[in-house]
Order: sequence, then C-alpha cells, then structure tokens
Amino acid sequence: MLRIAWLLCLVWPILAGCAAAGDPAAPAGTLVVLNKSGASASLIDLVSGKEVARIPVGDGPHEAAASPDGRLIAVTNYGNKTAGNSLSVIDVAQAQVVRTVLLGAYQRPHGVQFLDPHRVVVTAEAQASVLVVDVAAGRIEKAIVTGQRVSHMVAAAPDGGRAFVANIGSGSLSVLDLREGATMTHIPTGQGAEGVDVSPDGREVWVSNRGADSLTVIDARSLQPLATLPAAGFPIRVRFDPAGARAFVTVPRDDALLIFDRRSRVLERRIGLPVAAVQTEGRLLGAMFGRSTVPIGVAVDGAGRRVYVAQANADQVAEFDVTSGTLLRTLPTGTEPDGLAWSPVRAGAPR
Repeated sequence: MLRIAWLLCLVWPILAGCAAAGDPAAPAGTLVVLNKSGASASLIDLVSGKEVARIPVGDGPHEAAASPDGRLIAVTNYGNKTAGNSLSVIDVAQAQVVRTVLLGAYQRPHGVQFLDPHRVVVTAEAQASVLVVDVAAGRIEKAIVTGQRVSHMVAAAPDGGRAFVANIGSGSLSVLDLREGATMTHIPTGQGAEGVDVSPDGREVWVSNRGADSLTVIDARSLQPLATLPAAGFPIRVRFDPAGARAFVTVPRDDALLIFDRRSRVLERRIGLPVAAVQTEGRLLGAMFGRSTVPIGVAVDGAGRRVYVAQANADQVAEFDVTSGTLLRTLPTGTEPDGLAWSPVRAGAPR
C-alpha cells in the first residue's frame, strides 16, 4: 500500500492529495479572496485549486489581512452606495465568519493589518482616521486622526509601534505612533498615493503613487525619502515577499504585475496578466482601463514562491511562480475579486 501511495504521489501528486508534502515548491494553505460585488469571501484550497467555501461577509468587502498564525482573516466591509462600518472575522479552518465587529460612527473601513493575534490596525476613510481594533473583544482601542484626504491603505512596522498610511487625495504618507495614539508627520510622496507596505526587516516603506506612475522608498526610521522609482501603469498596490527580497506592484492600466528587486530597486520583471473575458458593468473601476482585467489585490505565499494577483474585471486570480514569472494557473472566484490574504491553514481542516 505504501508503494502504491508513493507511485500515485509521483505520477499524479495533486490527485493523490500529496503535492504539498512531496514538493517543497508546491502550493499549500488557503487563499482568501474578497469578492467586492458579491459581498463574499472565497476560500480557495491551494493544493486542489478549488473553491472550498464562499462565505457571506459585509457589503463591499475590500481588503483582507491574516493573523500572525493564519487562523483568522480580518475583512473590511467598505460598503457600496451605503457606507460600511464593520469588520468580518473569518476562522479559516472552520470556513465561517465567527465575529462581526461594528465600528460605530467610523465608516468606510479599507486598509487593514494585524498587529498581534488579537488586534488590527484599520483605516476609516470617511473620518480620515486610523483605528486600533481588538477583534477578539470586538472593541475599538484607539482612533487616530490623519487629517489627510482619503486615508486608504495601511501597513504597520514589524514591532507594531508605527503605522504608515497612504493618502490618495493628499498624495502623502502619514506616520502614526500607535503606542501614543498620535500622528507624527506627513511625508509627500506623489499624486494618488495608494498602496503601501513595510519591508519585513522594518527598514523601508514603499508607497505606490498611482497618479504619478511612481514608487517612493522611505527610510522607516529616519522617515527620509531614499528613492523614487518609475512604475508606469497606475501602480495601485505594493507587497513584499516574506524575505523582503522583492516588491510586487499591480498596474491595472497596463494589465500587468511588476516585480522589483528590493536591494537594487530595479525592475526585475514585468508580467502581463492572462487574457480573460472582461466585465466592466457594475464594477468599481468600470471601463476606466478599457479591456484590462484590472489587477488589484496581490498576495504572496509564506515561502515566497508563489504570487497571487486578483483580476477584478475577470473574476479570477492568477498564480505565478515568483522566480521564473511563469503563469501556473488561474483560479475562478466570485464577482469582482480584490483583497487577498494567504493563510497556511487549510480551510475545513480539523483543529
């Protein structure tokens, strides 16, 4: 029997259910995809490539963040015509929402990141504020006013002491002291500052300026700008791999993914997104980018070997090999996928 199982893994690894164990480069865990127009989250098993659950969340879910152990996913319910004011907390193993956290007067929650196993930092665009929320207790611990226009995405330093907020309307990066609950400064970056991420070593902050077609690199300690990099195509998101060696940038106008070498700050590779049937009606960005599939959300697996890109106007996620840039497969989703989060936990797996 053991020999038969070994042969099955050798010849048909995915069908045999042993790809993740036998191949160190094989995908594992769960990709959580937020379907913006579907008010739902798709949980995709990365071994099989199948959607194993589609979970109702709040209206207009935009961004997702995984807890440090990957057990929980926090979802920002941004709303559509009516402003949203809640977070959904998904237990990946149970494949269900286990808590809804109401944010009261704070509306349009968007960017989100876990600070520790129980707390997240989240933007509230409508109030130009950033909240620290205990999702286990279901309460807001702190609210910090940025005073900037359209405080959109947020990234926290690895030690949880500072948060960095990209402000689309102000073209700036706000730096917040989370321990003191205060705004420290605002740094001009470029028109349409939207995406932001902090390198895993905590040394650099990268901001994508969609209107300026550029990336701004900032020293996370001195808060001094280090470089401005060209990034044509409306750079909308930026995400580091777990090792901090590469930065991944989605550019919907050019329907592509840009991969930058962090050390040299040079564009390593430009990858065109897979062609697909495009739907524009009822989508947030509509036909703004013509027949582009509109890549927005981006996530990297824990090993840094696979990168996932949500194609919002094509209702699918593209999976690429990070090293070669090869398209490995496309994963069907719900309507208008955007926010992504990777978890090492397998959806529906026993505890």
